[in-house]
Amino acid sequence: MTEFKNVSVQKESNVYFDGKVTSRTITFADGSTKTLGVMLPGEYEFNTQQKEIMEILSGELDVLLPDQSNWSGIVSGKSFDVPADCVFKVRVHKITNYCCSYID
Repeated sequence: MTEFKNVSVQKESNVYFDGKVTSRTITFADGSTKTLGVMLPGEYEFNTQQKEIMEILSGELDVLLPDQSNWSGIVSGKSFDVPADCVFKVRVHKITNYCCSYID
């Protein structure tokens, strides 16, 4: 899917890591939310509250998920799941566009 229809978009962006990671929240008619964002090259650590599915739309990064000792390479067109209530790290190699889906 390359576009979402009939959604509400938060006008103000979510800004992290001195502007190196930004996203906007979109809300669907059923109340579910996703964020669409951009990450500039660098290394970042995130905390989750809900389970997340991170879809990489363009770019290239490595991810270190909880309870794993090895980084996994993720490229455009791939995704990865992140458990709820955890910490994970990413090393972004190229400017990366992503879509994050939150799972209850």
